[in-house]
Amino acid sequence: MDNAPREGRPRRWSVRRVRSAVRRRWNRLVRRVREAGLAWTVVLCAASVVIALTQHFAPWLPLVALLVPVVIGSQVLGPRVLPWCVVFILALLTLVIAADPSQLESRRIGGVVVMFAIGLVILVSSFRRTDLGVAGVRGESMLVDLRDRIQKQAKVPALPPAWYAEAVLRSAGGSSFAGDFIVASRGRDGRTLQVAVVDVSGKGEQAGSRSLLLSGAFGGLLGALPAERFLPAANDYLMRQDWSEGFATAVHVSLDLETGAFTLRSAGHPPGVQMRAGSGRWLVHHGEGPVLGLVADAEFTAVCGTLQRGDTLLLFTDGLVETPSRDISLGIDKLLGQGERVLQAGFESAAARLVDGIDAAHDDRALLLLHRR
Repeated sequence: MDNAPREGRPRRWSVRRVRSAVRRRWNRLVRRVREAGLAWTVVLCAASVVIALTQHFAPWLPLVALLVPVVIGSQVLGPRVLPWCVVFILALLTLVIAADPSQLESRRIGGVVVMFAIGLVILVSSFRRTDLGVAGVRGESMLVDLRDRIQKQAKVPALPPAWYAEAVLRSAGGSSFAGDFIVASRGRDGRTLQVAVVDVSGKGEQAGSRSLLLSGAFGGLLGALPAERFLPAANDYLMRQDWSEGFATAVHVSLDLETGAFTLRSAGHPPGVQMRAGSGRWLVHHGEGPVLGLVADAEFTAVCGTLQRGDTLLLFTDGLVETPSRDISLGIDKLLGQGERVLQAGFESAAARLVDGIDAAHDDRALLLLHRR
């Protein structure tokens, strides 16, 4: 009686293992089919066959209905599968026309030519996407994810109740990608805050790719290096890229959240400005240093200051203060005058109101506001 259960146990365990192995392989097969786009390919090709047959036996269905699978395929299929699907649908269109050439009229011939032209455009676009390897909705989702990561890095970490910080980014033309970005990091001890406002050469989508790369690299450097080594390391990184338009300006601030003491370093960037609550006047902090990516072994002079209770520090890019017809010094004066009026109405969302109040939509804009309550 003891031997029967012992003999049955291996069999029961072997059946379970076989079932689990089959289930894993089936799930893996389904996942591969989804990722490869084969399921969408089969569905679209089958729908095209149904439309072709329906049009042949029931001429009331317009021939242009074959464009629907082509358009859907351009959004959901990868660049390797899409050309074959388009060729298959165009071949069906040719067969439908050859099966009943008597239905070809002058207007219908024009529609057929337009359909072939649209198919050719989609084929060319799919060939251009082959290097990237993704297309349609998947490619757009990757860009959206990259954009969200840039915007997430621009968020200042949670600060003590005695501090208020706000970062605002605006791109030229309202695009989601810009050459300006902000990275911030709080020290492990929770006492130090480091922030860098960077302006990459170019604007809008032209600088978007470089901004994506530099924001990730600078964000890693900001949290891993001491404050005095950040700009030299960022300069060395840009020098190694060897870009034709690989320069960038930046302003970097290291702030002690307990005492309010800060150190500002600039790399060819507009100065930081501090509003003193006691006097109500603006103090301009000019840091000296070359533009990033142009001079090897560059040195950056530090400017020290202290944010007392009620003081405010503004860091911004040249898109807010410089135009082709206006000098940067006049732009800074205009920004300070606008900032004084905005801050009188309160500090909540003051940075957004300040950026929106300045007419400079021709260039990317970035503004960081730090206020000690």
